[in-house]
Amino acid sequence: MRPSPWPKLRPARNDDCERIADLVYGVLKEYGLKPDPESTDADIQDIESSYFRRGGTFVVLEIQGGSIIGAYGLYPLEERTCELRKMYLCKAYRGEGLGKLLLNDALSKAKRLGFERIVLETASVLKEAIALYESCGFVEYTPNHLSSRCDQAYVLELE
Repeated sequence: MRPSPWPKLRPARNDDCERIADLVYGVLKEYGLKPDPESTDADIQDIESSYFRRGGTFVVLEIQGGSIIGAYGLYPLEERTCELRKMYLCKAYRGEGLGKLLLNDALSKAKRLGFERIVLETASVLKEAIALYESCGFVEYTPNHLSSRCDQAYVLELE
């Protein structure tokens, strides 16, 4: 039975980094993807510098007791473009609309931060996530480069 109250979204802090890494690495392992703490995943070692000090944000989805069950980051790339990074949700909480909650919150925050475009990289094994992105209007595109574990990229022009 799910603890109450319903999970809440809040800005991440650096003291969340270990729990965020546990979430990210756990989901990656579940899908057979390799963590890369030296490069692709280095941003979650210092959330405040990697995201907030650059003009982006990082949000966690937390349940009572302090467990982090979901997360996403908006990482500024250019003045009006950000990258959706580290959007993950614990397996036990999937299928209940929480992924959509995370994505809708990310889109809303991106607009409030002044971004007009969101890009993301993903791996084709993350079929549920890709279906969610496409349902919200993301379209596939070809970027200049992809991180080592990703084989697809998507973009969304915000209105």
